[in-house]
Amino acid sequence: MTAAAAGKLVLVGTPIGNLGDLAPRAVDVLRDADVVAAEDTRRARVLLSHAGIRAGGRLRAVHAHNERARAGQLVAAMRDGATVAYVTDAGMPGISDPGEELVRACLDAGIAVEVVPGPSAALTALVLSGFPTGRFVFEGFLPRKGRARTERLAAIARETRTVVCFEAPARVAATVADLAAACGGDRPVAVARELTKRYEEVWRGPLAGAVAHVGGGEPRGEYVLVLAPAVEVAPSEVDDAALDAALDAALARGVSARDAAAAVAGELGVPRRRAYDAAVRRRRAQ
Repeated sequence: MTAAAAGKLVLVGTPIGNLGDLAPRAVDVLRDADVVAAEDTRRARVLLSHAGIRAGGRLRAVHAHNERARAGQLVAAMRDGATVAYVTDAGMPGISDPGEELVRACLDAGIAVEVVPGPSAALTALVLSGFPTGRFVFEGFLPRKGRARTERLAAIARETRTVVCFEAPARVAATVADLAAACGGDRPVAVARELTKRYEEVWRGPLAGAVAHVGGGEPRGEYVLVLAPAVEVAPSEVDDAALDAALDAALARGVSARDAAAAVAGELGVPRRRAYDAAVRRRRAQ
């Protein structure tokens, strides 16, 4: 008996809002796949129905909470010759979405992995922002709290490439306010919402204005924040008075000396040790 030919995994990029953006090749793959794995099978059924594709019994739920366990099952199916198509709720699997562990499991098992490119919220917002696109960094969703968030904000504050972040509507106001505190209210930003949908909106201006913009009502829809590159500042150009003033403002927000130093070091481009020593002195003086 001849062994079955190995199957494959096909990551399928899907529309980020407008279902009309589904690529013809994506339709072919989803129609012909033996298994359609999906982050949310309900959304996948809507997508398949829009494309005129019958789901039948091919749908399998593969999301953040079960991806590792389901990866083994899907790899076994692919070893038996199955073609598995994987879609997330929107955009490209693995980019701030499940998919990374499934790909790793396939590669470790010697299973072929292919990609059908599709719309990207990060790249769509980037090109709409008007900021430099030659060099950029994608930060995904920022940590929600604690030292990890403070350190990431400090890194963004000194980042000399364009920065792209995702944020949920319930947290966008807090994130924009934290970015303004870390990067300075004058840092240009583009706030993109509901990309490719009927109520698509891109607001452009300084972070200080963005705080008022997103805080002016109940935020709706998924957000992409694009920050202009930081202007590099030579440490020698920051005198002690400017450093102390920035630290006083950071400490007044109730953060620790360490967190204040991290934020101000990123904002002003000074060595973190210098900022920390000064922060300790300012804290003792209060």
